Amino acid sequence: MRLDPRRLAVLRAVADAGSVLGAAAALHLTPSAVSQHVARLEAEAGVTLLDRSRLGGRRAAGLTPAGKLLARHAGRLAGVLAEAERDLAALTGQVAGTVRVGAFPTTIRHLVAPAAVAAGPHVRVRVQQIESDPGLAALRAGALDLLIVDRDAADPAPQRPGLSASPLLLDPYQLAVPAAWGAVDSVEALLGRAWVDGPPGSVARRSLDRIAGQHGAALERAHECLEYPAALSVVAAGLAVAVVPALALPDPPDSRVRLLPAAVLGARRLDLVHRAGRHEPSPAARLVADEIRAAALDLEPDRTGHRPSRT
Repeated sequence: MRLDPRRLAVLRAVADAGSVLGAAAALHLTPSAVSQHVARLEAEAGVTLLDRSRLGGRRAAGLTPAGKLLARHAGRLAGVLAEAERDLAALTGQVAGTVRVGAFPTTIRHLVAPAAVAAGPHVRVRVQQIESDPGLAALRAGALDLLIVDRDAADPAPQRPGLSASPLLLDPYQLAVPAAWGAVDSVEALLGRAWVDGPPGSVARRSLDRIAGQHGAALERAHECLEYPAALSVVAAGLAVAVVPALALPDPPDSRVRLLPAAVLGARRLDLVHRAGRHEPSPAARLVADEIRAAALDLEPDRTGHRPSRT
């Protein structure tokens, strides 16, 4: 019996994700390919690893006792490989390897891309645009090494078993108002206007909920945008006002959009997340994480509330 370590990694992804579909998304494979890898591993091991009686329309997956045993060994194998990378880096003094980083557009622009350059030629950074929830699943499944997530700064830090999070920065919200609307000097003056909302669970929606609650107002949420560039386009067209974090603002500024800072808006918090295993993160991932933190420090607002521009 000879087990393929690559197929062991797929089995571990199924165990971590809890489903064939989840493992497929995390590994960028089709569900059929994941099932084939597991089937071939079963042929190599001579035992059943996946409890197919639990496979239904949603393809929820359970592992047999043998599957759980091999998944644990796969986890230890990943730890051995990580330890080998760490020992080699200590011996040679050179950190090398591939680091997969998940992030969303504003953090890719301001944090991940600069960190990828600063990490040097021996570290290959692979960037994936991904939102927090699917990103956390991919991180747990081993398809990502680092992940940047956001949450409203007023909300408590969520519990994420098996993962470790560290704060990067606070990104203050500003009101983006159509310049065509003329002079506007307060949130109160905008309560009867149209607003750009975010999707359920987003920090954009959380900020609008807070404004509505603090002012006892039912905001006209006339538009809904997934990303801030789209929301700013709606504002620039004179259609609505939007709450936008500072990192999402264009550089140079759009003359069709006026910005109205307001302390009542709050901020979003950006966190860097990685797996919390004994061998995590790898030396290369640790180097990239340090560079991401350095880029975040460069973006900390000065005492006037403005952020320095990167050159």
